[in-house]
Amino acid sequence: MTSKIFLVGYMGCGKSTLAKRLAQRLGWCRVDTDTRIEEIEGASVNDIFRYEGEEHFRRMEREVVEQLIAREESVVVSTGGGLPTWGDNMERMNEAGLTVYIRRSAEKIASRLSPYGRQKRPKLRGLSDEELVAFMTQNMSERAPWYEQARLILDAEEASDEELVRTILNAMNG
Repeated sequence: MTSKIFLVGYMGCGKSTLAKRLAQRLGWCRVDTDTRIEEIEGASVNDIFRYEGEEHFRRMEREVVEQLIAREESVVVSTGGGLPTWGDNMERMNEAGLTVYIRRSAEKIASRLSPYGRQKRPKLRGLSDEELVAFMTQNMSERAPWYEQARLILDAEEASDEELVRTILNAMNG
């Protein structure tokens, strides 16, 4: 059985929430790559993008992924939305564990995002509801070729978190 699970998908699709539930069920550690980078850098993702640039942030993501892969303990990882699209990150995660794509529509994600959730994501700040859905739809279609390399693709549009957890556990055991 795998000891690493990497949840991938668009920002706001529910990776962090699902990682928490899955880690609790398995008794594993849970790591959110964005949170880990914020801890290391002592700055928000927003500020890292603004002052250090996306390239720096993506290098930090890769370092965190490599550290997690090297860990002996079992871990559920919720990745940043862009992490799988950078370099060979998706390939690396596929080699190291079970990758799970949490697929939701732009409309569904937009309806789930709080005002704070929109504010803290650099690419979503200041967009109207219509602009938000249009931007996300375009951006998601650009990222889909990476996300779809995941070993398990979950259509999370109508599924509850509990159903998604059960599906992942079944995939691990099957």
